[in-house]
Amino acid sequence: MIIGVLSLQGGVDEHIAALEACDASTRKVRLPRDLEGIDGIVIPGGESTVIDKLARAFDVAKPLAALIDAGLPALATCAGLIYVAKHVDNPAPGQQTLGVVDAGVRRNAFGSQRESFDTTVDVAWHGASMEGVKASFIRAPIVTEFGVGVEAIAVLKSGEVVGMRQGNIVALSFHPEETGDFRIHNAWLELVREHAELGI
Repeated sequence: MIIGVLSLQGGVDEHIAALEACDASTRKVRLPRDLEGIDGIVIPGGESTVIDKLARAFDVAKPLAALIDAGLPALATCAGLIYVAKHVDNPAPGQQTLGVVDAGVRRNAFGSQRESFDTTVDVAWHGASMEGVKASFIRAPIVTEFGVGVEAIAVLKSGEVVGMRQGNIVALSFHPEETGDFRIHNAWLELVREHAELGI
């Protein structure tokens, strides 16, 4: 099983370390050819506008979106959550997304870098339930709208939705790769294995 990590900008190395700690093989994805033969894709945090611009510049955005639409399992964190959503409440000028999750999100919902914080959050989706996951929120987005087939999988005590799932896609507002708590990665890898076994 080979897991691709979109490696244009952001927390690439941290996700690779987390995946390899879970015994997954990884591949950095920058160009369309890097997508060939992967079993899942991680879209890391960083700057959603920069990821968007570079993905289009390297011609990887359209084939990546097509693969995810066709069922490739994806794990998106922080800026990645923004990048997979169909609608951004407060986009930067010219900002585009992959548009593979029928949801709306708001960038920088908790404020600037100075308002970053660490906490714990319960995360659950069909087949997985994790209590008290260590989560780092850095200029994090929130989910504001849900389309058909999109479920909330993580909600802060203050009420903000910080995780969603739509079929093969798990998207989180926070950085699970930063904390040393790799239960999210392990649970998502189980989804990837299920998809591989079913031949999806």
